[in-house]
Amino acid sequence: MIENIDTSLIDWSRAQFALTAIYHWLFVPLTLGLGIIQAIMETIYYKTGKTFWKTTAQFWMKIFGINFAIGVATGLILEFEFGTNWSNYSWFVGDIFGAPLAIEGVVAFFMEATFIAVMFFGWNKVSKGFHLASTWLTIVGATLSALWILVANAWMQYPAGMTFNPDSVRNEMSDFWAVALSPVAINKFFHTVLSGWIVGGAVVVGISSWYLLKKRNTAFALGSIKIGALFGLTASLLTLWTGDGSAYQVAQKQPMKLAAMEGLYEGGNGIGLVGVGVLNPAKNNYDDAVNPFLFKIELPKMLSFFAERDLNAYVPGISNLIDGGYRTSGGEIALSAQEKIEKGKLAIQALANYRQARKDGNETVALESRATLDENFAYFGYGYIKNPTDLIPPIGLTFYSFRVMVILGGFFILLFLVATIVSYKNNFGNKRWLQWICLWTIPLAYLAGQAGWVVAEVGRQPWAIQDILPTSAAVSKLSTSSVQITFFLFLILFTILLIAELGIMVKTIKKGPASSEE
Repeated sequence: MIENIDTSLIDWSRAQFALTAIYHWLFVPLTLGLGIIQAIMETIYYKTGKTFWKTTAQFWMKIFGINFAIGVATGLILEFEFGTNWSNYSWFVGDIFGAPLAIEGVVAFFMEATFIAVMFFGWNKVSKGFHLASTWLTIVGATLSALWILVANAWMQYPAGMTFNPDSVRNEMSDFWAVALSPVAINKFFHTVLSGWIVGGAVVVGISSWYLLKKRNTAFALGSIKIGALFGLTASLLTLWTGDGSAYQVAQKQPMKLAAMEGLYEGGNGIGLVGVGVLNPAKNNYDDAVNPFLFKIELPKMLSFFAERDLNAYVPGISNLIDGGYRTSGGEIALSAQEKIEKGKLAIQALANYRQARKDGNETVALESRATLDENFAYFGYGYIKNPTDLIPPIGLTFYSFRVMVILGGFFILLFLVATIVSYKNNFGNKRWLQWICLWTIPLAYLAGQAGWVVAEVGRQPWAIQDILPTSAAVSKLSTSSVQITFFLFLILFTILLIAELGIMVKTIKKGPASSEE
């Protein structure tokens, strides 16, 4: 493991991974959401036999296909970066982290890759039933692909089902189902996939509204809006439910992230939830007397309720988590950050002593060192932390990103509700104001998804794996300049791909759906 590393290398490696992840997530949510919508449309065609629904499904499949191709390219690069930029991470937990990614590649990816060919090129070549099954199996494969990737990510947030092997200095999987079915993994899967459904609904309703504003392809647009709006409304309401589950899991497993999300420095009983607020830029230290907010509107006691399902429950703030001494929900007295750091150093030193003792053939010392390591391994990652304040994630970015996500989530529920009611009353074509709002909602849906990932990933810093491995110990020993060069190369490449995708998509939209005769 790396003891001393150039901090600029860590920052550039993180920046490169963030860049790739941000671009990748521009393509994934539309794949997840639009895939379901096009499958629903083809199902209607299968049941009714109406050519209108066939051409409608075919048009949205074109949009799906353009998006899917570039999403695969960015996803592959993202997985390779674990080996190039984060080799210590890959060595330390590759036995666990690699398993869900391998399943994703062998099962889910090949499943969608197989049936997507039939979906695109099998019209009039296979039976209607087989083609419909291929369409559904394509999106099921894409969703399963997301499942295993999110299982891997959830394990980084809450490592479970593993044992540490001091002989190989690797974590090894001891319980596959504890990894795959952890409460964090299940909740993250549903919350993330549903956010992709919202993007799919927003894109379908928004593009269809553009046709109405241009007074063309009216029947196609109104039919698509009925399905897209109802689908988006369902996804938005379900996301509200999974969002509550996510907040509860964060409170239980990552209390520092929760404190950053709320700008909560001093905890207590019956803590309120900040609805909207402005952080005080003069608040520089966790233990100073400066008020953390210039302005806030708070829902009394609601943070305690969401965190512990108890209106008067204790919720620790940043200061409490650093200083320790409070009683946890399990009844234990919380350790201070400094105490955790000391235990982490004990674990790291015990590992070194164990390996040396095994090398020297001194089994007595090896057993004693192993016992010390096992006793303190839960704090292993803290041994690499230089200062307790390094455990505090970026407060401002986490706080504001969380509010962007939540506020937009409420907006989507309202918009899709109105759009659903108006469309099923057959009055959507007369509401130009609503059509304009729906059109401009498309980028907001993407913004909400990106904000959610900022909360998830920035909010857990400095950890690559929660409590076990900080990013400073996970990074590859590379020259900073090489990472900088590849960062800008990827930036140029991904931007070109994005511009190309948007150009092809705009041309396809302008051309519009094929006529029934075509």
